[in-house]
This record gives sequence, C-alpha cells and structure tokens, in this order.
Amino acid sequence: MSAETTGTRDFRYWRLRFRAWRGHRPFWAGLLTMAGGVPIMYFPYANMHLGNVTLAMSTTAGAGSLIIGVLLVTLGLTMWFHSVVRMFAGVATILLALISIPIANFGGFVVGFLLSLFGGALACAWVPSKPRRRDKAEQVESEPEPTGTAATETTVDANGGRNSAG
Repeated sequence: MSAETTGTRDFRYWRLRFRAWRGHRPFWAGLLTMAGGVPIMYFPYANMHLGNVTLAMSTTAGAGSLIIGVLLVTLGLTMWFHSVVRMFAGVATILLALISIPIANFGGFVVGFLLSLFGGALACAWVPSKPRRRDKAEQVESEPEPTGTAATETTVDANGGRNSAG
C-alpha cells in the first residue's frame, strides 16, 4: 500500500474476491446441500401452533433425521472448503438424500430431499476449470508463418512414418 491509500476496501473489491473464491469450488452444490440439510433436521423437532392447538411433527426417527441433516450440512461445507473430495461428497449427499425419504418425514417434506439431491448431482458434475495460458496464446499469435513445404517438415519429424520405441 502506498501512503496515499487509506486502506479501506469497497464493496466491489469484496464482491470480486468472493466471485473468484466461488469460481474455484462447487459453490452452488454446497449451498443446495446445506439448504437441504436444514429442513431434514428441523421438521422432526418442530411444533406448529394453530391457534390454541399445537401440532407436533416429531417422529420416532428424530435422531436419525438429525444425524442425516447434520451430515448433509457437513458435506456441503466439505464441498466448499475441500473441493478435491467433491465426488465423494456428491455421492454421499445423494445417498443421504435418498435415505432421508423413509427416515426423516419424507425427506423434510420433499423440500430437503430435492435440494440435497440437486446439490449432490451438481457436486458430481462440477469440474475445476483449466487455468488460462496467456503466454501460450500470445506466443501463437506472435510466431511468424513457417516457410517451406509442410510435407517435408512432417516427414522429417515423423522419421519417414516409422516410430521408434527407444
């Protein structure tokens, strides 16, 4: 920093930095997986109040749904911060989403199931982008056109069509 700058960073700086962070990992897969884990672990312990009537949605499998929801949130965070294991996290997310249908109130009333299923599918489909090679692109543009015949150069490079094993 120079003496003239105040050191404060504006919103644009943080937005671009977050955008760069988000681009190197399966961000939406992790977000959907965590968002799917929340209703799966919340609904078995929730109570709805309709006037003076309390409707309890607790089931006998409340502990199982809590474990599934916590695991889904953990897998979503794993997708964000350890994108190398995204395939394992994606497959585990899909399996936990499928297991949540009979265990956790139809997978958090289908909302958590669908969010987790899409998050797991996105994690399995995501691949890191290849870094751009600017120097190679500039080198190709700056090289002059080769002179001579192309057939002679290829036959010399290919050793007359013969391959050598050693």
